Amino acid sequence: MKLLLDTHMWLWMVNAPERFSPAARRRVIEEENELMLSAVSTWEISIKYALGKLSLPDRPSEFVPRLLGTTGVHPMAVQLGHTLRVADLPMHHADPFDRLLIAQAQIEGLPIMTADKQFKLLRR
Repeated sequence: MKLLLDTHMWLWMVNAPERFSPAARRRVIEEENELMLSAVSTWEISIKYALGKLSLPDRPSEFVPRLLGTTGVHPMAVQLGHTLRVADLPMHHADPFDRLLIAQAQIEGLPIMTADKQFKLLRR
């Protein structure tokens, strides 16, 4: 099964795996699951790094590709339909990164691994 990782989940996976619940940890290590990281998340990481809100050992342009390779997580592009779907979502969540992740998940039929309880309000 393909699983879309919320930005914080991917960062926990590489920096703080102890933050995962036992069920989430099982999903991450199950070989049949294909873990995806959206370009939305890499954009969020880059912005937060540039603003000084996210500390990384290297610049995002080095850190993200290297860790994607070592974790076996696959990148996921943002498509036009994903961005347009955001307009159809209710305003339960104001974060633009999260709204685009929800839109991607809905269009692609993917579950999202997240600790953000607001995501449940955006499901259709």
